[in-house]
Amino acid sequence: MESRVLEKLTEKVKDNKGAALAVITKVEGSTPREEGSMMVVLEDGTTYGTVGGGKFELVVTKRAQKCIKKGKSQTFSFKLNDDKGSLHMQCGGNADVFIKVFKPKDKLMIVGGGHIALKLYELGKTLNFFTVIFDDREEFCNSDRFPHADELILGNIEESLKNYNIDNNCYIVIVTRGHKYDEIALETVIETNAKYIGMIGSKNKTKYVMENLMNKGISKEKLEKVYAPIGINLGGDKPEEIAFSIMSEILLVKNNGTLDHMKELKSI
Repeated sequence: MESRVLEKLTEKVKDNKGAALAVITKVEGSTPREEGSMMVVLEDGTTYGTVGGGKFELVVTKRAQKCIKKGKSQTFSFKLNDDKGSLHMQCGGNADVFIKVFKPKDKLMIVGGGHIALKLYELGKTLNFFTVIFDDREEFCNSDRFPHADELILGNIEESLKNYNIDNNCYIVIVTRGHKYDEIALETVIETNAKYIGMIGSKNKTKYVMENLMNKGISKEKLEKVYAPIGINLGGDKPEEIAFSIMSEILLVKNNGTLDHMKELKSI
């Protein structure tokens, strides 16, 4: 039983899903399950395994969901009797449950599989991002080109992005083969909750795309949140240098950093 629960946890963590493992670590008196009983809980409340069923399991599931949301592991003590402050159950015992949270990795979504995308992917893997590549050309979206990518999404870019679950754990970089496809990608993701959306291109191209999207009814406020032209001005125009400037901007957003030289900060 426990091995199947752990296998399911491993599967979900590998798929970069937020999950928690709830384990009964201590029991006193009569309880639904013994010490060591475990249950996996997902963000949506789906469970695998059991810590006893009934009201006790429901409460543990709710606590686990809150822990996942906070990204914090925690131990809880439960009174399984009818006293004040208890769960009002008839077991009569006490149980401690440790909830271990497994947070998903930050997700780097690279829209386009060209030269800059390749360097971004390499940096993303070095920085432990969950990397996803989108392209409609098989020669630019395959396991030979991106051998360690976590996901390769081959097909119509617009449809692929529409069908992908984008949340505030996602950092989107739009680097397709032309402004037409960049504009389509940006229009598709602009209303999502992505933590970061950046689009490559010159100021003239950016202005052209933004005006087109405003003419389609997308608000100026939404578009102003897009990082375009993308990246921090570090100098250099090689693919690896451009990719590094983009990843620097992503890290700045991710870590709430500031554009300061460390030597100029009064305290660190």
